[in-house]
Amino acid sequence: MHRTPLWLLFLNVLVIATCGLIYELLAGTLASYVLGDSVTQFSLIIGVYLFALGVGAWLSRFVTDALARSFIEVEFAVAILGGFSAPLLFLSFAHLAAFRAILFLVVFLIGVLVGLELPLLMRILKEHLDFEELVSRVLAFDYIGALLAALLFPMLFVPRLGLVRTSLTFGLLNAAVGLWGTWLLRPLLRERGLAGLRLRGAAAVVLLTIGLIKADSLTSLAEDELFPHPVVYAETTSYQRIVVTRSTNHFQLYLNGHLQFNSADEYRYHEALAHPAFAAHGAARRVLILGGGDGLALREVLRYSDVEAVTLVDLDPAMTGLAENFEPLRELNGGSLRDPRVTVFNADAFLWVDPQQHSGAAAARDEFDVILIDFPDPNSYSLGKLYTSRFYHLLQKRMAPGAVVAIQCTSPLTAPQSYWCIIRTLESTGLHVAPYQAAVPSFGVWGYALASREPRDPPGVVPAEVAPQLRFLNDGALRDLFALPVDLAPQTVDINRLDSQALVRYYEAEWKRWN
Repeated sequence: MHRTPLWLLFLNVLVIATCGLIYELLAGTLASYVLGDSVTQFSLIIGVYLFALGVGAWLSRFVTDALARSFIEVEFAVAILGGFSAPLLFLSFAHLAAFRAILFLVVFLIGVLVGLELPLLMRILKEHLDFEELVSRVLAFDYIGALLAALLFPMLFVPRLGLVRTSLTFGLLNAAVGLWGTWLLRPLLRERGLAGLRLRGAAAVVLLTIGLIKADSLTSLAEDELFPHPVVYAETTSYQRIVVTRSTNHFQLYLNGHLQFNSADEYRYHEALAHPAFAAHGAARRVLILGGGDGLALREVLRYSDVEAVTLVDLDPAMTGLAENFEPLRELNGGSLRDPRVTVFNADAFLWVDPQQHSGAAAARDEFDVILIDFPDPNSYSLGKLYTSRFYHLLQKRMAPGAVVAIQCTSPLTAPQSYWCIIRTLESTGLHVAPYQAAVPSFGVWGYALASREPRDPPGVVPAEVAPQLRFLNDGALRDLFALPVDLAPQTVDINRLDSQALVRYYEAEWKRWN
């Protein structure tokens, strides 16, 4: 080993640190996809991982001889367990009730193994560097590896490779480094057993390569069990996992495992979101839709001939691209994104509604007569910020005189505290709010809010222009939306603020009882 450049050994440190953190980011992302509440999941997973690193470092003291062989064996173990962690967790969630236990066991074992690797490598290197130089270099490469993982994971690996391919790719990298180590550390390895060690390394490389080739099949195998109908489209973007499933006569859209609509009854949801606001306003010409990248709320808006311009703001370009180019969805939304009156911005709505974020842009000066807010439910803090008092204050800068806002507000029956938290948060910003609800078979009783700066009576007449085109709403049904029954009565709740998101806590606790 005395002829081996030290930088090659420190490159091992870089790989170890990068791969270890990648595996934990994968576990945290996958857990947030299927369980929700990304902040809690990531906090617990990173905490368990750091604890496991310490356990692994402590256990390394019991390895007293054959350090190089032990290091390589651990590298192979990390490769197999880490590489197959994503498909293993996907399949576990689909088939086993004890998913959380398996999740944290996998995280813990990977952490222990990574925690073993670094002390073993440091002990191998100690004869070549003094203590201060050894520690400073190892820690420097360790932290550089962590930085690389943190930067490349969300920007490159997940959107380009997906969770399963990313997991297997880094497992393959671990296995290749371990196999390379049988030559790199050759002077420290006994001749006896070396061939077997290399054979195990080659087997790990082959196994992970096969897994990488079959990654789509592994993902499909897991997702076919996660969803009640066959998957016909799936894509992992920088922001979310998009899945479309198809039943006999209808199709369904899921984002991060959560149903967004069923084509069988989405018209009830979207008619209830759009038309009460138009009925309340009476003469809307400029319309803003926040969220709703599927183009279905937009379809309802474009029924009005008085509408001159519609701005749609949705974070994920893959979602608006799907709405425009995926034929079943394009047929369902009537090709709404291709209408010349429509302008699409792929941007964070929280930033977009603030005029100060648009220096000199025309969008910064736009005000709207009707605003429809069709965000996903607040199942994470990144979504919860879009339901805060801060966001609603910013939103008022986009409201023209007499403007009306309609917001989807989750189920007031399943999650009453969440629903009334949204209502009270709107009211806390000075808006007058009329709560209402509609029955959507795929979701049950679903809640909405109609908000404006001045008090308004709930609308009772569907605009005559669109009434013949609607499948759900008529004058009687419109009035009934605003008649809340006893079991949807107001709740005592906290306001959802940016620095203290009570809504996400309510939502997680209430929906957990039903899942």
